Amino acid sequence: MSSEKTNQSWGGRFSEPVDAFVARFTASVDFDKRLYRHDILGSQAHARMLTQAGVLSEAERDAIVAGLDEIRSEIEAGTFEWRVDLEDVHMNIEARLTERLGVVGKKLHTGRSRNDQVATDIRLWLRDEIDAILVELNRLQAGLLQLAETEADTIMPGFTHLQTAQPVTFGHHLLAWFEMLSRDHERLVDCRKRVNRMPLGSAALAGTTYPIQRQVTCELLGFEAIGGNSLDGVSDRDFAIEFCAAASLAMMHLSRFSEELVLWTSAQFQFIDLPDRFCTGSSIMPQKKNPDVPELVRGKTGRVFGALTGLLTLMKGQPLAYNKDNQEDKEPLFDAADTLRDSLRAFADMVPAIKPKREIMREAARRGFSTATDLADYLVRKGLPFRDCHEIVGHAVKYGVDTGKDLAEMSLDELRRFSDQIEQDVFAVLTLEGSVNARDHIGGTAPAQVRAAVKRGRELLAKR
Repeated sequence: MSSEKTNQSWGGRFSEPVDAFVARFTASVDFDKRLYRHDILGSQAHARMLTQAGVLSEAERDAIVAGLDEIRSEIEAGTFEWRVDLEDVHMNIEARLTERLGVVGKKLHTGRSRNDQVATDIRLWLRDEIDAILVELNRLQAGLLQLAETEADTIMPGFTHLQTAQPVTFGHHLLAWFEMLSRDHERLVDCRKRVNRMPLGSAALAGTTYPIQRQVTCELLGFEAIGGNSLDGVSDRDFAIEFCAAASLAMMHLSRFSEELVLWTSAQFQFIDLPDRFCTGSSIMPQKKNPDVPELVRGKTGRVFGALTGLLTLMKGQPLAYNKDNQEDKEPLFDAADTLRDSLRAFADMVPAIKPKREIMREAARRGFSTATDLADYLVRKGLPFRDCHEIVGHAVKYGVDTGKDLAEMSLDELRRFSDQIEQDVFAVLTLEGSVNARDHIGGTAPAQVRAAVKRGRELLAKR
């Protein structure tokens, strides 16, 4: 047998060490070491359970728990030596524990496998990440409510096909993003329920012969349920895929929001101003103020979409149970969580500082015949069929295009050229304020409804 050392966790069956390149190629410690806190947490719970099951003595348990606490301190102090030859975070920590405690350290792995250990660690980590993401999402929603309340009366054009459609309030527009983020919150909370199921105790794939008490570790680690099948427990990555799907939807929403912010800050729109701290300049054009935060969030969306696609592809051809392929689950999952959390944080900081240019918004709403539907509705209330009203207003708009006049700028005589049902009271509905105030129902753009929606939104946030 070769005198060179093999990995002590599995080297007994091997007659030669792993090739140096293969050791580096197959190692995951460079990226999975971020799981160290959750690996230690899971190991301490496992040690406590083994004591209750009679596998470890209380003295051995106390030594293991204290030793793991000291190792966590070493890692956080930057004095821990991470070794590629030990492959992953689990074996690095176990090797250091054995180095400190001797035989007692070797007893920790009784009744478990790295297969159920890593599945547990990832779930513990992702559970915490979801909680952190929800904090940033709530903060962003609170900022949207604050700005929407302030701008409940601010009129801007509403668009379809990026063409002026009807006037809306800026507060109403902002609340559309609040609604999208509320669905994202629901999805992440629901996803967390399936993340929070414990695979520990599945061992390598078939369970263990030791008298483990899975309910004990479940309670110690705060899981809501115990995985019901050991084969599935070690190989399931649905929870990671589901998270990336929810993250992709949330990033898609932020990307759409980003697109509007980019448009609104342009010289062609000039609807809003972003604070300088969220923008950058040009190295060659001194006049430029680039909305880099929204642009970058829009670009980072592709990373999260890629993580979802990558994990689906990773899992689609795997037989039961654990396969080495699953080592590739961590980097895309880590990146998706980091990207979503950071994007939400950037928006939560930025949104309350948005400064609307109210007069420019209002002037834009006056262009494009945005109250045409209001004129049609006015004629319907006079008793005319809607389709006839639609044609009448169409002729009036054509006249406005030819003369350069908005509907509200036409005289009563001009408007009556298209229908003798039009009276002096028509001008009340052709104003921008008249248009938005008329849509006074739940979900409508009327300022009163915006303020009511803000109140409901704050009540929703308070319940979370």
